[in-house]
This record gives sequence, structure tokens and C-alpha cells, in this order.
Amino acid sequence: MKRQAYIIFLFLLQFLTMPSLLAQINTDQVIQIGRNAIYFEDYVLSIQYFNQVIGAKPYLAQPYYYRGVAKFNLEDFSGAEADASMAIDRNPFITDAYILRGMARQNLGHAPEAITDYDKALSMQPDNWDLNFKRALAQESIEDYDGASASFTDIIQRHPSFDAAYIGRARLNLTLKDTIAALDDINKAIEINPNAINAYIIRADIAINQQHNYQQALADMDKAIKLQPRHSGLFINRAFLRYKLDDYFGAMGDYDYALQLDPLNSTALFNRSVLRTEVRDYNNALADLDQIIAMNPTNYRALFNRASVHNELKQYKAALADADAIINSFPDLASAYVLRFDIRQRMGDKNAKTDYDRAIKMAKQQQKDKNGKSPSADEILNLFDTGDITDEKDLTAARFNQLLTISDNANLDQDYNGKGIRGRIQDRNISIEPEPIFVATYYSVPTELKPTGEYLKEIDEVNRTHALNYLLQVTNREATLTDSTEIKRHFNSIEYYNSYLSTHSPRAIDYFGRAMNQMTLHNYQSASADFGKALQLAPDFALASFMNAVAKYREAMTDKAVSNKQTGDLGSLALFRAKLQDVITEFESALKSSPKMYLAYYNMGVVFIAMQDYTSALSAFNKAIEMKPDFGEAFYNRGYVYFTLGNRNAGSSDLSRAGQLGVAPSYNLLKRMSD
Repeated sequence: MKRQAYIIFLFLLQFLTMPSLLAQINTDQVIQIGRNAIYFEDYVLSIQYFNQVIGAKPYLAQPYYYRGVAKFNLEDFSGAEADASMAIDRNPFITDAYILRGMARQNLGHAPEAITDYDKALSMQPDNWDLNFKRALAQESIEDYDGASASFTDIIQRHPSFDAAYIGRARLNLTLKDTIAALDDINKAIEINPNAINAYIIRADIAINQQHNYQQALADMDKAIKLQPRHSGLFINRAFLRYKLDDYFGAMGDYDYALQLDPLNSTALFNRSVLRTEVRDYNNALADLDQIIAMNPTNYRALFNRASVHNELKQYKAALADADAIINSFPDLASAYVLRFDIRQRMGDKNAKTDYDRAIKMAKQQQKDKNGKSPSADEILNLFDTGDITDEKDLTAARFNQLLTISDNANLDQDYNGKGIRGRIQDRNISIEPEPIFVATYYSVPTELKPTGEYLKEIDEVNRTHALNYLLQVTNREATLTDSTEIKRHFNSIEYYNSYLSTHSPRAIDYFGRAMNQMTLHNYQSASADFGKALQLAPDFALASFMNAVAKYREAMTDKAVSNKQTGDLGSLALFRAKLQDVITEFESALKSSPKMYLAYYNMGVVFIAMQDYTSALSAFNKAIEMKPDFGEAFYNRGYVYFTLGNRNAGSSDLSRAGQLGVAPSYNLLKRMSD
């Protein structure tokens, strides 16, 4: 109770003295920490940092700009526009602020104003191909097709190796119904960049809708999946193509894998239920439909199919309940009455024929309205069987049982349509990345394949002391902090440690606790300093050495990204490698105190990859696997290194093993890297 009261007192003290505190903050350092948070996609947290700087020095342009970037990534486009304007008011020469405001305005549907901002930015950076590209998309969004075409052509003439411009012009040509020109541009984009994933997706779409060439579409979808093996929508669409080509097993496998990647994907669940129904696997089909309806009780397509499956399983009461629910919502849906007639007839209901008669009458009227003449009852039944009966709501039996596809491939589409301008251009060329480092953290993202984190003896030992305010866990999938109240708790916890350490004899665990709060808030420099103080008091504190290495690694990686240093700059590269060598030294210190800490070897392997020291990386991953033979991420990364060194056999073996151990993208990366 005393500790809680003390925290409340500190919070009130902080509030009452806020003006003086704000005046004292190191704005450059806080801006840097906020940029760190943006790099790790902790946008809500980054906003808190920029708020501090704005409160202390509201005349600075930078914090408004970066806060706008964070808001933009949270899809608060109005807020991003306002912050970009504030930055421009304070410094009208920040090109990026005009670009940010243009992108925000474009997402808000204000394309003409966005074009004005892009033009202003282009007056400062006339050769900025990315900016030209954004303007072309904005022109297309307001149906200025001539202007957009001229912009795309200008980009191509200035930068003939910019594959995205060809893809953008191809989409424009498809809008203008010029498929031949679109295909020419798509083929050129692929010739320039064989990893242009959107080009394969568009070409597959053309093969499906224009040429009905499912085999060609499948080949392009295979390419797209090799480039983006974690995107569930691509597997759903490939399953549709495999189904069209009578490859039921392949289609089912793709739906299964899509659901490994995205367990709550209702489209994959629905399509899998359709396939299971076709092969009379009714119980499993019912399980899929139950899950869809649990997520969305008004999914009438799933309700219709579930009624049919219940009917086949002779679960007539459940079938009737679903059929009634559909008819109550869609009383003019003839096919629902046909379904209910069949259910009632099987139940022995003598009045079932009333549903049949009503369906025939409705369908006759529908066909008469459509064709001008009344068909016979036999013709109507044939129309039901073939699925040719349609109505305004597209809820006929045939529609209910059609496989669904993903028309918007999420982030894969974002670089090439107006609403998706928020997509990051730098991510266009999808590359294979190793699995990331493991860290001690208070927050993680469990998955279906890995619901719990790794076990580390040192973590267990710290948790058992109950000396920290939160329980630690180990993961390489940290959660993003989005709760401002939770963020505030960590700031308050740091204030508590500040006061406690100034009035009590310092203990290593107290410095460690404050450092963990700093890590959570992405203040890696301060975290590293506190881990160092903990180690001065307890040199054998292996977990402090481990986390000090993590803090230094993250600081090095964010410094490299934020300062936009080019790897071709030999001075910057040497400095970057020196920082990473310091990280390796810290992990080695952790291993001296705790020789069986296998995650330290694994993390060293990841750091060696960043240093392009692949021989040392192999040695580190070997050690990690020797200590933990079922360490899937280590097999995955070792396979990555083997492929990088050209050793296909060893790489294939490791990726296969990683797949067996639950590292989801292994099999697809194996397929891509083996070609």
C-alpha cells in the first residue's frame, strides 16, 4: 500500500510541476526516442514523446511532423494533415511535411489538394520519382486519366528501371480497357524486377478475367506466394485457381495453410467448408461454418450452407432454425424456401409443399420479369439446379455455394491504388528476412502455432522474486503498446524507480526494473545505462547482460534506419559494425555467467547476419541448436544462412526441419529459394 501511495504521490507531483519538467527535457533525445518508437511501429507511444517536445518547445517543426507520421500510420489522416500543416507553418521548407500532408489528404479523398502539396514538394525535389508516382495515383483517383498517363510516362522516361511506374500505368490501362498495353507494361515490370509481386498478381487477374486461363494464373500466383509467403489472401486465391483446375487436395492444402497464417479468416473457413461439403465431409464442414457464424451471426451465406449441412446430417431442427433465420431476413429469397421445403419434407411435415409452391411462384415471376415469359415448373427447377436464378441480393443457392476470393490483397495492393497510398514504398521489393532476435519483455503476441514464449531459466528466476511490477516473458514477437493508460504506467514506474533509487541503497534488480521500463518505452540509451549499473552491482547478472545486448542492438538498428545511412558509405558501415561487435561482446558476457543460455547464441547469430559474417552466424546457430534440438527459429535462420552461402542441400534440410517445428513460412520460402 505504501508503494502504491508513493506512486500516486509521484504522479501528482509530476502533474503539478509539469511546466518546469517540460522546460528541462532534452528535446533532441526525446525526439530520437520517439523516432525509435515509430521504427518499431509503437505509434501511440511515439505520440506521447512528441507531445512532450511540443509542450516544451511548441515552435519546433520536427515534433509536429513526426507526430503526423505516427498519426498517419494509425490511419488518423485528419490528425496527420493537421500536424503536417503545423510543421509547414513553422518551417515551410520541409519537403517531407508536404509529402505527408499530400498523402493524408489523398487518403481523405481530397486528391486535388494532395496534388497541390505534391507539386510544391516536386518544386523542391523535381527528380523524386516516388513523389511523381504518388501524384500520378492522385491524378488517376480524380479520373484525370490523361494527366496520370502523362505522369507515369514521364516517370518511365526519367527512371526507366522503376518497375512500379510500369505497374501503375498497367492498372491505368486496365481501367481504360486496354488489356494489351497493360500486359506489355506488366511484362516489362517483371523483366526489370522479377520480385515485383504486384505484377504477378495483376497478370494472374488478367489471365482469370480476360483470358480464362487458370493455368497461367496459377503460375503467376505461385510466383506471388514465393515472394510473400505470409499473406493468407494469396493462398485463398490460389486455392480458388486449384479448385478450378480440379486440384481439390491442393486447394484444401492452401485453405489449411491460409488458416495457419490467419486462424480467423472467414473467407478461408467458408471456402474450406464448401470443399468439405462437396466431398461429404459434413462434420468438419459444419465446424468451419459454426466458427464463421460465431464470429458473425448475420453471415447469411454461411447460415444457408449450415442449414444444408445440418439437413444432410439429419439434424433437422438445427437446419430449420437456420433456414427460418434466412427467410426472416430475406423473405423474397426463393432458394431459401426450396431449402426449407426439403428440410420440412424430410421431417415429415405434411405442409412442407407450401414452401415449394411459394418458391416456384416467386421464381416464375422473377424469370418472367427477366425474360418476358413464364417458364414451366420443370424449367424453374433446372434453373435452381444450375444456379441461373439470381435476385437483387445475390443470395441464391448457387451464390451461397460459390468459392470466395480476396479481391483486395491488403498491403500488396497499397502502392498502386489511391486509398492505399499509406503503403510503404520501401517494402515494394519483398525480400526474405531471418527470424528476429528474442527479448525479455512484458508484452508478446501469441500465435496459434506458438501460444507461449520460449523458456529461459533466468527469466523464471527473476519472476519468482516478484521484484518487478510485471511478469517477464521471452519472445521474438513483441506486442505494440496501444493503450495510453498502460504507457502512462511505465512512465510512472520510471519516476518511482528514480525516487526509490535516490533514497535507498541501490540494488541491481532496481536498475534492471527501471531499464525494462525504458526498453518498453524504446529509450534504449537509458536502458543500456541502467543495465550497465545493474551489472556493476551484480557482474554475474546474466539476464542484465543479455538485455543490455538487446538494447545496444536495437539502438544500433534504429540509428541506422532513422539516419538513413547507406551501406555503401564505408565510414557509416564501419561504425555500424563496431556497434554490433559491442552487442556480440555483451551476449558473450551473458554466456560467461550462464553458459547454457541458448537464446544468447541464437541472438548472436542474428547479429552476425546483420554484420554479414555468415561463418560466425552458422557457428552461433549450431550452438543454439546443439543446446535446444527443437529450436525452429534457429533452424530457419541457419537455413537462411546456408542458402545465402549457396549451400542448397543444407538450407533445404534446415527449412524443412523449421517447418516441422512450426515456423510458418518455412515451406514456402523453401520452395522459393529452391527454384
